[in-house]
Amino acid sequence: MTSTTPVAMTEKQKERAMRRRLIKRDWRMNKAVYLMAIPVIVYFIIFNYIPMGGILMAFQDYSIKKGIFGSTWVGFANFTRFFNSVYCWRVIRNTLLISLYGLLFSFPFPIIFALCLNEVRNVKFKKLTQTISYMPYFISIVVVVSILQDFTKADGVLTQLAALFGDTGGSLISRPEWFRTLYIGSNIWQHLGYNSIIFISALAAIDQQLYEAAVIDGAGRWKQTLYITLPELSSTIVVLLILRLGQIMNVGYEKTILMYSPATYETADVIASYVYRVGILDADYSYSTAINFFNSLVNFVILCVANAISRKLSEASLW
Repeated sequence: MTSTTPVAMTEKQKERAMRRRLIKRDWRMNKAVYLMAIPVIVYFIIFNYIPMGGILMAFQDYSIKKGIFGSTWVGFANFTRFFNSVYCWRVIRNTLLISLYGLLFSFPFPIIFALCLNEVRNVKFKKLTQTISYMPYFISIVVVVSILQDFTKADGVLTQLAALFGDTGGSLISRPEWFRTLYIGSNIWQHLGYNSIIFISALAAIDQQLYEAAVIDGAGRWKQTLYITLPELSSTIVVLLILRLGQIMNVGYEKTILMYSPATYETADVIASYVYRVGILDADYSYSTAINFFNSLVNFVILCVANAISRKLSEASLW
């Protein structure tokens, strides 16, 4: 036993020395890259990791005077209050429905758009279409909602169009049954071009020899799409779908609070807008932190489950 121990220690020392040399060599070769990464790392530490200490507020009766470390500890009282609230299941239901409808309709559109654009042979027309499709993404949400309000008021274009199909209810944006349609529809219009960028890039990376071989075998454009393009895109689609599922409980409060009104709370009020009202307007910091923490926890669990299922069923996963 004593004769083999120094040999084992020597081997470990050699491994450590080799690792140190590799680290030093990597640092010398990529020093500029590491230095450029420092501001990004500092940003995430300051604005993403340090604020995580505020999660403690979810388990406290937080007081601004006493601070996080001096406030009274109440355990899960804030969570119990939320689950017993009359608004709890309404905001959870609305959040899930808007997210699921968005996943069902918004997620496939950029893929379909990228596939259609990939079939265009006129380069000038293709670039023009791409540019036009990107433009709505850079419009402020405030402007988008203002346009939407003008189009959906009593004499707006969309309201008049709906009237042609038999709708006689008046202004669309003030009616609960139309909120989700308008929210998701405007999201598709605004993000279609921008969300298609990654799919267009993935399409450009596909080996063209696969298509040439398919043409020799007599495959048309539809079969090339079905048996070459979609399988080659599958890993990208799966990864983005996992990321999207990890945000299933996140519906942006900015657009929601700009669009909704007390008349549409029944279908428009989501977790983010409810947190905004109780946290910012009512200054109930502990309660709003508890709701937001619950929201983040559900997202994290769904992300892990979706990634595990994807890793089991396919080769694509986040980790």
